[in-house]
Amino acid sequence: MLGTCTNCSKIKQVGGDGKSKGLCKVCYKKLLWKPKSVICKRCKRSLPMHAIGLCIGCYNSVFHIEKVRESNARRYHGISTELYRKLVERCLSCKFDKIVEIHHLDHNHKNNSENNLVGLCSNCHRMLHSKKYQKEVFEVLRSKGYNPPQGYEMDGFFKK
Repeated sequence: MLGTCTNCSKIKQVGGDGKSKGLCKVCYKKLLWKPKSVICKRCKRSLPMHAIGLCIGCYNSVFHIEKVRESNARRYHGISTELYRKLVERCLSCKFDKIVEIHHLDHNHKNNSENNLVGLCSNCHRMLHSKKYQKEVFEVLRSKGYNPPQGYEMDGFFKK
């Protein structure tokens, strides 16, 4: 039934004598409605259910994580969505295609040019940042036509 909301005073579809007490749908959801609290199937915490028996955080991480990563790449690094998808398609070193991260060759996170960015799987990325396996990954990148640094100067904290 069309009427005036008792909270916002706008003329909208308002509830009758039931739970809504003369509130429009928006005001009812803000003021009175409480979402059903369930134990999340994924994280096992008791939180308000979003969908499919999952809390909002688990739902987003299961179904929307790639969209979030693309948005973060665009927002924080200025990388276009197309470039991001191209970089994370597969690891440049070992061709793994499940989890791929972006690495800046010159370690300058403000330099987001296409020739400074490479996609590496978690294993190869960690090897690149390890003094022990760094040269192996750099050689693979050089063979693919990229120009990584020769290596890092020894700073006295690691064995030569």
